[in-house]
Amino acid sequence: MKLFFDVLYKIAALIIRAVCLVNGGLEVKGRENIPAEGGVIIAANHISYLDPPVIGAVLPRRGTFMARKGLFEIPVLGRIIRPASFPVDRDRPRPSMIKEAVGRLKKGELIVMFPEGRRSETGELLEAKRGIGVIAGLSRAPIVPTLISGSDRALPVGARWLRRAKITVVFGKPMYYTSTTGREGYGEHLQHKEIGAVIMEAIGKLKQEYADNRCG
Repeated sequence: MKLFFDVLYKIAALIIRAVCLVNGGLEVKGRENIPAEGGVIIAANHISYLDPPVIGAVLPRRGTFMARKGLFEIPVLGRIIRPASFPVDRDRPRPSMIKEAVGRLKKGELIVMFPEGRRSETGELLEAKRGIGVIAGLSRAPIVPTLISGSDRALPVGARWLRRAKITVVFGKPMYYTSTTGREGYGEHLQHKEIGAVIMEAIGKLKQEYADNRCG
């Protein structure tokens, strides 16, 4: 069964890449920054419903996604995404979800997360939810900050059909969790919040570098 889903994943990735290339282009930078083995967190900004399939299609390894719980209740879609994802209740995050993510990372899986927790309708980066900090802190897995650009033009908020636009995915250098334990009065909640802030700052730097390179 695993072999079947691996083949299905590769076929889906090939189709998604082909559609993106025909629809305006697909550029991927920094793929070599993703560790070849072991647990890894891909932490990306979120600007379109296209983001998960596009990132999944350009990863050098099979990715596992933390997907919104409601998606699994959609008859056809739920069946399609289940082999490559597990459900998350964004409104009421449960310890079991954190445990699931940490367990998968410690087993060597690559997990794709969107720290903001929802799409940014303006394209601007939002504050990270606490979950990414908790998972990163408990798993100690390397975090690859990731920028996706152009997907909001290809499929804007409210759009039903694809629009012609080039999509770019930039993978930054992996970040390794450094514990902030030991600071007086610095509890776990603040540690996790700081981890999320550092991740969003890294994505912000990728965004600025990408903008500078386009202008240069």
